[in-house]
Amino acid sequence: MTQLAIGHLYTALHAACASAVARVIEANGFDVSYVDLSVEEREEALANHEIDILVSAWMPRDHALISDEREAIGDLYQPQPTLAVLKDQAAGWDHAQTTIILTTEEARPWAEKYKASQASLQKISLEVVGESALIARVGQAASSGEKPLCALWQPHAIFHTDKLAILPETEALEKQSLSAQMVLRDGLRAEIDEDLLDELSIMMLGNRVMNALDYAVSVEEEDPEAAAEAWQRGRLLPR
Repeated sequence: MTQLAIGHLYTALHAACASAVARVIEANGFDVSYVDLSVEEREEALANHEIDILVSAWMPRDHALISDEREAIGDLYQPQPTLAVLKDQAAGWDHAQTTIILTTEEARPWAEKYKASQASLQKISLEVVGESALIARVGQAASSGEKPLCALWQPHAIFHTDKLAILPETEALEKQSLSAQMVLRDGLRAEIDEDLLDELSIMMLGNRVMNALDYAVSVEEEDPEAAAEAWQRGRLLPR
């Protein structure tokens, strides 16, 4: 076996993650191909061996992707529900100041639950913004005098900017943190070298690197493979 197919969700964040994983795989002598998937397509792609490794699995939320024949390995980064406000509004922030709640489709489920749990937020509108449009929407809010509460998953490109300040209330959401793992299709472990799987098992990108990768791809429009190479060569983050 000389080629591995990596499956990932069709967003800049997941494409960048796939390219970073590919750097490790290629260093072990394999060629790599990529398969863009929707959330619903992941199971079928694994079952039909259209992909060998899925890098877009947040555990335990996506535990249904694991079966007796499949396994999840690694801990690439740790998706964290995050509450944030405009940086210049953070001092003395109170949820009662909120004029709009901004979230993404990915974060919407927990954002809605949090909104319902806070009396001061229950009458506030919740606006779902596209992943790639979020930075511009936050900039618009700052210009128009809005006081947005941002309920987001981190990592996200916006956390590679200085636009937002993370609220202390985020600490209370840490129990909802997830683990970004890789799901191996059935039979893969027996087909490839154990040393590669060991390397992937200990591979750690972390949220800070993923914020930067997402920013490079979604905002600076850098190719995911070029962004992953910058990470590998230590050029992605300031020293």
